[in-house]
Amino acid sequence: MSATATTWAQRFSATKRGARLARHLALIELAERGFPLGGYESERVALIVAELASNAVNHGRVPGRDFELRVMELETVLRVEVSDARADKRPSVQPAHVAEGGYGMCLIEATATAWGVADRVMGKTVWAEVAKREGARA
Repeated sequence: MSATATTWAQRFSATKRGARLARHLALIELAERGFPLGGYESERVALIVAELASNAVNHGRVPGRDFELRVMELETVLRVEVSDARADKRPSVQPAHVAEGGYGMCLIEATATAWGVADRVMGKTVWAEVAKREGARA
């Protein structure tokens, strides 16, 4: 990662309320960094946080364990990482005509510049990046 990276991180309860709070606080953090609500970057990050946090709650939940959200501002991208305690439940993009679920990852793939999954000692981290636009800050 770039030497100019700044990171905001917070743990949330693995509940629907925790996922909703993660999205709201991520948007507040971005606004404080100069990425206004409703702007190009904040809208994309909001969608990504909502989907990844929802996946952490619905598919990555282990009783008694929280999930963690990290938002990093790198030189050319905003990187969102959501970590949960389930290494065995990895997200994938499902073809719409075959799947009953997995559509959220289609949104991530369409919205993010890049995304992926990294293993952790306990669980996994799903990450996605949004390219920053030139002069997008307020």
